[in-house]
Amino acid sequence: MTVRTRFAPSPTGMLHIGGARTALFAWLYARHHGGQFVLRIEDTDRERSTDEATQVILDGLSWLGLNWDDEPVFQAERQAEHIVAVDQLVEEGHAYRCYCSKEELDDMREAQRAAGKKPMYDGRCRHRSDRPAGAPFVVRFRSPDEGETIVNDMVLGTVSFPNVELDDLILLRTDGTPTYNLAVVADDAAMGITHVVRGSDHLNNTPRQIQLYQALGLPIPQFAHIPLIHGPDGAKMSKRHGAVAVTEYREKGYLPHAVNNYLARLGWSHGDEEVFSEAQLIEYFDLAQVGKGASRFDQQKLDWLNGHYMREAAAADLVAEVARLLAVDTSAGPDLEPVVASLQERSKNLLDLAEGARFFYVAPTSYDEKAVAKNFKEGTAELVEKFIAGIEAMDGFSGEAAHALIGQVCEAEGVGMGKLAQPIRILVAGGPVSPPIDLTLGLLGKDESLARLKNGLATLKQ
Repeated sequence: MTVRTRFAPSPTGMLHIGGARTALFAWLYARHHGGQFVLRIEDTDRERSTDEATQVILDGLSWLGLNWDDEPVFQAERQAEHIVAVDQLVEEGHAYRCYCSKEELDDMREAQRAAGKKPMYDGRCRHRSDRPAGAPFVVRFRSPDEGETIVNDMVLGTVSFPNVELDDLILLRTDGTPTYNLAVVADDAAMGITHVVRGSDHLNNTPRQIQLYQALGLPIPQFAHIPLIHGPDGAKMSKRHGAVAVTEYREKGYLPHAVNNYLARLGWSHGDEEVFSEAQLIEYFDLAQVGKGASRFDQQKLDWLNGHYMREAAAADLVAEVARLLAVDTSAGPDLEPVVASLQERSKNLLDLAEGARFFYVAPTSYDEKAVAKNFKEGTAELVEKFIAGIEAMDGFSGEAAHALIGQVCEAEGVGMGKLAQPIRILVAGGPVSPPIDLTLGLLGKDESLARLKNGLATLKQ
């Protein structure tokens, strides 16, 4: 059997962290077994589904590197096949038309509550004889009255559902559109899905879907329901915990594999290891190692992992994304790759790195007031002017030569190198933070360094 998993998001909202982890687990399981991972957009809610949300889903999965096999399937385009399945169920006695009005259903549920019973459809239309011609109706599945439906879940184990607790599910609405459970079963069967990996919030749908598979004579896939992600406080994940669109993590400068590595460890473990390459995740991942309890989102651990991958990355691999985040013309400044290399060790994310690189391409027009007050004392301007004169007299300029000149000027004046190096940094970068001063000046070059030093001194003297 070829393992075939799917990710089936609804484009009524953004792809968030929980959905991304579900997609990752389904992708890893398929890749681990040399199988296929396919994508289905469940867009049957036409009023709430948007093209924007669909694109965010596609962009988010692509950014994470969760490449899917085959073309994406759009559920709304398969409505004719869904209705064929409903017709089969009706013809074979597994489903029936229900003519109950909203008022009749409300009265039924109110009576059940008054009697201390669980409100649920009582099957009154199963054998109803007064079926008015032309009256609106839904189609309901005739759920078994006795016994239980067993879910042999790959994560949660054996879960049983008494059939008496499962009322007759609506398969087709009065407007002729199929409902979620029917469409999912028909589509998973048509797509050859062997393993359904999804959040545990779908567990209550599973016994109904198993009954539909059985009634339609279709093979039942294996199910794996992944416990949900909670915030650090144990509450349901929300925007304040980081439950934002996955694409926002890209805009905040996270590396895709850092996000994948972190999500993989949310509920899955391989010994005590925390850091995994993509190849290792594919090799080690197994649904049997996914825990049954909810996971807690830990922003600090995600930041730590991202920092780790930032330091490990080749600078050349970060250039394109840093350039995108910088959104300035870098053609007139130094080559971006060595700039990235000079900053990545201390940067926690790509956005942080891009902001650190900005001064290389946009000369400062103002200067950090606290840094100026702390570092520009009596005689500082004269020190900088001596340094400028030395740079102008240089035949061959380099960062190393500039660094040596700082030492010579400071030794001649009897002051520490910090008395000159930090004011130089503030003048060329606009603030007290930059790569080592020799790297900074070397990357800016002689002419740009001189121009910034002169303009900076002139500005501060005003």
